[in-house]
Amino acid sequence: MAAYELNINGRTVRVEAEAEMPLLWAVRDLVGLTGTKYGCGMAQCGACTILADGEPIRSCVTTVSTMQGRKLTTIEGLEGKVGDAIKAAWQDLSVPQCGYCQSGQILAATALLTQKPKPTDQDIDTAMVGNICRCGTYADIRRAIHKAADSVKST
Repeated sequence: MAAYELNINGRTVRVEAEAEMPLLWAVRDLVGLTGTKYGCGMAQCGACTILADGEPIRSCVTTVSTMQGRKLTTIEGLEGKVGDAIKAAWQDLSVPQCGYCQSGQILAATALLTQKPKPTDQDIDTAMVGNICRCGTYADIRRAIHKAADSVKST
């Protein structure tokens, strides 16, 4: 075991873990932030998505040892103009059904709008392709991303 200092949601957290421990388990089990979900363990579903320096990553296959010096954002720490607009649109349009995939969906959508403030449907589909929603709320997710984009643009 080794000690790693991680910047999670704007604060430095020290964790003791095996180098190959998936970041997902460090965040959930060692830090206690349980909003990030385990879905498949193979980076195929997106439930474990967090942001590393603003880019979505799959924390189930990213090792804790590779994340020192990176700025990590989980659903619990998502804030700012874009993040707030995404969360508000999700709530206004009642996007979640079961909600299990939503933290990953929200973080991926935030990364998209940060990079492309006025995304097309194709931009959204491309950015969100790795985030599976078993309830099938894809049309609502797309509408919420457009609503958030309009909200950010008007402020």
